[in-house]
Amino acid sequence: MEISAVIEQLNEELVELRRDFHRHPELGLKEFRTAEKIVEYLTSCGIEVETKRYNKTGVVGLIRGQQEGPTLMLRADMDALPINELADVPYKSMEKGKMHACGHDGHVAMLLVAAKILTGYRNRIKGNIKLVFQPNEEAVGALGMIEEGVMESPKVDACLGLHLWTPIPTGQMAISAGPVMGGMDHFHIKLIGKGGHTANPQEAVDPIVAAANLITTLQTLQTREINALKPTVIMFGSVNSGTISNVIPENVEMAGTLRYLYDDSEALDENPRGRFERITKDMCRLFRVKHELTWNSHQPPLINDSGMSDFVREVATDILGDQNKIVSYVTMAGEDFAEFASRAPGMLCFIGAGNKDKDASYPHHHPCFNIDEDALKVGVELHVRSALKYCSV
Repeated sequence: MEISAVIEQLNEELVELRRDFHRHPELGLKEFRTAEKIVEYLTSCGIEVETKRYNKTGVVGLIRGQQEGPTLMLRADMDALPINELADVPYKSMEKGKMHACGHDGHVAMLLVAAKILTGYRNRIKGNIKLVFQPNEEAVGALGMIEEGVMESPKVDACLGLHLWTPIPTGQMAISAGPVMGGMDHFHIKLIGKGGHTANPQEAVDPIVAAANLITTLQTLQTREINALKPTVIMFGSVNSGTISNVIPENVEMAGTLRYLYDDSEALDENPRGRFERITKDMCRLFRVKHELTWNSHQPPLINDSGMSDFVREVATDILGDQNKIVSYVTMAGEDFAEFASRAPGMLCFIGAGNKDKDASYPHHHPCFNIDEDALKVGVELHVRSALKYCSV
């Protein structure tokens, strides 16, 4: 039977899988139920599943071909976000304060059904298809899996990831070579001054005025120190200090992200992180405050391999039937698939999942986020056809 017809037969199962994961979201490194369901499904399909859990909850399955050949890794992320869902849908999150607001529930469902279909084509597979279900994408969970050997035994020769994306309409895909998602560093800064009365600021060391100047001065990094053709964004998402209007507080705590869309492997004093540290140190000295700067996580920019991009584009054109439905898309949002793609030729494809008529047009990480479930079939077919073409006899 034609692959698209098989997918159509499994569509109800595909949608229900996605909805089940959506009802039961789990945060990073706590995806225990999700992992259990994945293992049950893969095992029921006759797929070899490692007993080891990578980075606490990660699941790895392997479809072995009948002949020696390359290993293609297909990856899906599993974690949800600490957001209270506001969307009025019948499959609404049952976990207060947790929801799948980034499409990971759909990613898991697509890869599971793709794996089921691929088992029926073992006689056409030369090499291996490694199925990687990754925890904690929102906080660089890929790196833990890599450090534990997920890209070895068998060694991964190439990797493919899919991301459901509501800014792109259903029926389109975004496939681009080169940088497509930003490198990202999460930072936390504590400024330590000397508290006092607001009537006598000369007797205190005010961390608030230091914080205000630091926030604005750090913006010059991206406008005065880095080429405008090298996108760089510094954002503060949290600033906390003080409890009352007439007291100069002792401390200010701030947190945010540093993002960039280029290789940051230059010398420390020239890369964005090194420049950030220098400005912070000098501004704190200027305003007489001490400081503690902590980098909480880091991931490189996602750079799609040109060969894999061309390869996936050919497959996608066959699926969509019109190369004009394949668009270019670049975002400063981070994605730790970059860790896999920096170690083997990799490609992350955006699957259009936006549809205003179905109330599926909210941005990612929004409490009303939802996807057009028709996009799930497209993702399954791209997984299946890419794997068969890459590992063909």
